[in-house]
Amino acid sequence: MTETSRDLDSFAVLQPAPEAPVLLRLEDVTKNYESQGEAVRALAGVSLNVSRGEFVSLVGRSGCGKSTLLNLAGAMDFPTLGRVLLDGVATSGLSDASLTQLRREKVGFIFQSFQLLHTLSVVENVELPLMLAGKAGARELAEERLKWVELADLGARMPYQLSGGQMQRVAIARALVNSPQLLLADEPTGNLDTTTGNTILELLQRIVRDRRTSLLMATHSLEAASMSDRVVRMRDGRVEEVVQR
Repeated sequence: MTETSRDLDSFAVLQPAPEAPVLLRLEDVTKNYESQGEAVRALAGVSLNVSRGEFVSLVGRSGCGKSTLLNLAGAMDFPTLGRVLLDGVATSGLSDASLTQLRREKVGFIFQSFQLLHTLSVVENVELPLMLAGKAGARELAEERLKWVELADLGARMPYQLSGGQMQRVAIARALVNSPQLLLADEPTGNLDTTTGNTILELLQRIVRDRRTSLLMATHSLEAASMSDRVVRMRDGRVEEVVQR
C-alpha cells in the first residue's frame, strides 16, 4: 500500500458519520387562534427539525403549545405564519386530496385515550385505516402489525377485553399499519401506570430504532422524555431549551 493510500484510508476512518436527513421541519412557525373575538397565540416563532429515525419529546406545562405543534406536524392544522415541511413538502400548499394522502401514507397518530372503536375487534381496529384507503391485503398487514407489538394472539378480542397497556399497543399497531415515516404521540402513557407506561415507551423506542421511524411525542413526564434522543422544553408557545440525550 502506498503512503498516499494509507493517508486516504486514515482520512476515511476519521470522518464523522453523516447526519440523518430531516423528515419534519418547522420554520419560524407562529399559530394564532381566535377566542371570544381576541387572538390567542399558541405558538410563537418555533423552529424545529426532526430527522429520520429520531425520537424527540416535547415537554412543558398544559397550554405551552405541545398539542398545537403536533397538529401542525401532522397537517391536521396549519401555521398562521412560517412553514411546516413534511418530507420536503409544505403542508399549507396542499389540496384537500393531497393532505388526506399525506396523512394516510406518511403520518401515524397515537393518542392518550387510545381512540379504539369498541364495536370492532382488535384486528379490525388496526386494519381500519387501510380499509378506508381502499388498500388490498388489509387483514394480512393488520395481523403483521399486531405481531410487531406482541399481540398476535389477541386479534379476535374486543377492546373492552383488553388492559390499558394492551389497548395502547393496539393503537400503536393501528398507527403503524400504513408504515408511516412520522409517528405523532400525544401523552401516550398518560392513562397508564408507571410500569405499563415504561413498557409502551420501550416499545416505541424499539420501533424507532428497528423501523427507522421518526417519533415526535408530547408528554408532561420528564421520566418519559428521558427515553428520547432529544428533549424540547416549551414554555408559552416558544422553544425554551433543546437538550440532547
